[in-house]
Amino acid sequence: MKQNPVTLTDRIRGITGGMTSSAGMAVHRMGIHPDVITIVGLIVVAMGAYFIAVGQMQIGGVLLVISLPLDALDGAVARAMQRKDRRGAVLDSTLDRYADGLIFGGLVYYFAVQDQYGYLLLSLASLVGSFVVSYVRARAGEADLSVKIGLFSRFERVVALLLMLLVPPLLVPMLWVLALGTNITGVQRLLYVYRHLDKN
Repeated sequence: MKQNPVTLTDRIRGITGGMTSSAGMAVHRMGIHPDVITIVGLIVVAMGAYFIAVGQMQIGGVLLVISLPLDALDGAVARAMQRKDRRGAVLDSTLDRYADGLIFGGLVYYFAVQDQYGYLLLSLASLVGSFVVSYVRARAGEADLSVKIGLFSRFERVVALLLMLLVPPLLVPMLWVLALGTNITGVQRLLYVYRHLDKN
């Protein structure tokens, strides 16, 4: 499998890996299944999306912050229990896409109610770009090609989202950043796959 450069996401995981592993072991000893953590994380995101939809951006942002440890903890618990099946990974990836849909869906609803259709389209563009970034990586992975290039992997998208929600003046500027950044990254990954997949 072709290796990519180390990403910011990889660096963050390297820094927090020890603490996450310890937390995962502790939660495993409590008998909590990682799939339960994954589902609870989505519920918290759904609550955040509701507040985003009704214009309470900062409350929505705080709930997304609360969901972040859960997003990391489910994998740590799965490793602690030495889980062998791949169902948890599929569930996690699928619910991550639902989480993206809920968040940007909340933004779409908010801008629709405000009759701000330009920003609504930016929210949809951000959602499409986020899906493409993840989809290209997943399809390439099926062919044993690792694709992590581009500036807007999931971690960077989360940072941009939190900035736009928690700092009101950044709402529109960061929405532009997300709409452009995710789609540029999606195209970068597609071109990378096109150049390297099945290359003889």
